[in-house]
Amino acid sequence: MQITSESAGWQRSGLRILELAPGTSGRVVCGVAEVVILSLGGSATITIDDEVSLDLLGRPGVFAGPSDVIYAPRDSTLTVNSSEGGRFAICSAVCERRLAPVRLAAEQVPVELRGAGVASRQVHNFAVPGVLEADRIIACEVITPGGNWSSWPPHKHDEERPGETRLEEIYYYEIAEGPGGAAGLAYQRVYGPGIDVLAEVRSGDAVLIPHGWHGPSIAAPGHDLYYLNVMAGPGPQRAWLISDDPEHAWVRRSWAQQPVDPRLPIAGGRR
Repeated sequence: MQITSESAGWQRSGLRILELAPGTSGRVVCGVAEVVILSLGGSATITIDDEVSLDLLGRPGVFAGPSDVIYAPRDSTLTVNSSEGGRFAICSAVCERRLAPVRLAAEQVPVELRGAGVASRQVHNFAVPGVLEADRIIACEVITPGGNWSSWPPHKHDEERPGETRLEEIYYYEIAEGPGGAAGLAYQRVYGPGIDVLAEVRSGDAVLIPHGWHGPSIAAPGHDLYYLNVMAGPGPQRAWLISDDPEHAWVRRSWAQQPVDPRLPIAGGRR
């Protein structure tokens, strides 16, 4: 799968899922975009411009805790080599500045338990401001236990104004199988002026959010939900500032009276 700013019809955000057989390699031409690479399963060595080689120590899958992360600057060419094969997410954002390559080890990725009760989820903040230096890209991954609602309350980030930044967003999903390998499913809601989406999503699907309120992301009972968020925008600051839907903003206040779902943290997550 590959989503570019051109194919999405917007300015900044992109995502490519790179699948490699054992002993093979893939090539990534960054062009005018900076990229962040993480493992969806498997390990790799990332070579940048035939000059810098960085190891990406992966994980068995997305429910096994955070991944190592590699940041590569715009105007570079990458070779991704995987001796045992794997699947890798290449998050991208069209940007202006060219920064230095960075490797962020899995143990350096902040793990946040967000929400409470049936709105509990686990967030791996690997490419957010204050954790990873970048020009435009903001990215994180979210684990939601089966039966819970995530991205709740619904929120938006489509205006440059006090308390909100304009960000294009990609949601990419993987869903844990049920007993006997039964395929899982989830649902994603996006709504507002000019947009009205309630989509069933399965592993490998993506939903594009150019504007509007988004949430909930609903994990079906028995199927833990993973989603990867990739965001970037045109504003003067790299920041994730959101506005809640006023009809549902009260939900955040209710969390103080509820415990976090005891199933969290999931596999390898850290409090």
